[in-house]
Amino acid sequence: MKLQRNGRSKALAIGAMALVSSLSLAACGSDDNNTNTNASGSSGSASAAPAAINCGSKPAALVAAGSTAQGNAIDILKNNFEAACKGSTVNYGGGGSGAGVQQFNQGKVQFAGSDSALKPAEVDASKAVCTGGQGINLPLVAGLISIVYNVEGVDNLVLDGPTIAKIFDSQITKWNDPAIAALNPSAKLPDADIQAFHRTDDSGTTENLTKYFAKTSGGAWSYPASKAWAGKGGQGASGSAGVSAQVKQVKNSISYAELSFAQTNNLKSAAINTGAAKPVEATAVNAANTFAKAQIAGTGSDLALTLDYATKEEGSYPLVLVTYEIVCDKGNKADTLDAVKAFLAYTASDAGQKAIGDAGYVPLPKSLTEKANTVIGTLA
Repeated sequence: MKLQRNGRSKALAIGAMALVSSLSLAACGSDDNNTNTNASGSSGSASAAPAAINCGSKPAALVAAGSTAQGNAIDILKNNFEAACKGSTVNYGGGGSGAGVQQFNQGKVQFAGSDSALKPAEVDASKAVCTGGQGINLPLVAGLISIVYNVEGVDNLVLDGPTIAKIFDSQITKWNDPAIAALNPSAKLPDADIQAFHRTDDSGTTENLTKYFAKTSGGAWSYPASKAWAGKGGQGASGSAGVSAQVKQVKNSISYAELSFAQTNNLKSAAINTGAAKPVEATAVNAANTFAKAQIAGTGSDLALTLDYATKEEGSYPLVLVTYEIVCDKGNKADTLDAVKAFLAYTASDAGQKAIGDAGYVPLPKSLTEKANTVIGTLA
């Protein structure tokens, strides 16, 4: 299926090879005029944090919440930022994308992380806290949704859209079901019940997964894409860490989580049969090939993306997600604005993207991070 092209959408003009090379970038700053000073003006320690983090001139204690998919990334970014920028802190509460957007629109956090872009009603609600402005979507943390599983003796599981949807809706309940066996002719699939785990919190990861089902399940998933889980059966757990922990502990189980959580928990990830010549592995490089073709669907300062969940291109992993940092374009609190801009600029920098790329996330196209940095500079 081809991406829908909004008349105001802009193609991200970068090839997959450029993305792959960005995985190994060793740059230490987002631009040449960044400084290696902390908030007090003294020289920062190169061993404590990446050089050239521009801390801004006004340190502050930032509070944020939302997506658990980006939780591991935020931990890395905040540690580096706080080490370089004495006096500034970042307290990220997680809680899921839905909770993050809700807290943002209640004025409780300086920014929120959401794995799905703000809906029109949420943008309208944001105007109450963004005086003279509104909430916008800045795509800053990219990753992929790994279908994680724990089946003894099965190391190279292959699944496709219809089969995954049926598993999570309890239409397929045995590991040796004919549909799974057809995709894995050489695997020794057990005659065992499938224990599926899903998110109990309102989750942008869930919404991205169900968007994938809507495009690829051939009608097997009959529910609308949503942050709230709608499938039948299965058991619930809170957050990416929660479902990953359950799969690690429970035999014959399956769930979905951002790749870094699969890596942290040493979980196996299924390859996806997309209709390409061979199944596509859940790797950052393969996800980068999908992000290379993303389109900007937002207008003005809003950089919401359109992603092709139904891609059939060779080496393009379809189950991707991008976490947006939700922030006011205007109307930010004066005492925290400088620190918010500094932290978001570091996240969008080459150094920030490399730091989280080393942890299993997917560095975004340079053309997109440059657009994000331009918008960050205009926040008021």
